[in-house]
Amino acid sequence: MSEQVTTEFCCDRQLREDCVRIYSALGMNLDAALRLFLERTREVRGLPFSASIPRKRISPEEALDSFNRMREDAVDVPEMTLEEINEEIRLAREARRARN
Repeated sequence: MSEQVTTEFCCDRQLREDCVRIYSALGMNLDAALRLFLERTREVRGLPFSASIPRKRISPEEALDSFNRMREDAVDVPEMTLEEINEEIRLAREARRARN
């Protein structure tokens, strides 16, 4: 394991408390969340992804309805061969390497 360092920063107390509650709901503490933020920042070389808790919970029926609508929307999507899928993956990896 590499050398560990302590990083301090100041923020509004309410902001910290709100974030601690949010990260707790996601199953992590503030330290883990900040490490995740930093690791992801390094990985993408910019601001990282967003993770959020939905403000509104949906019922299993609403989730199933949404899933079924997405399935219906996907009916017209043409099937891809394994070769086409692998070519898309190869091109995406090349593009990612070129950006880095």
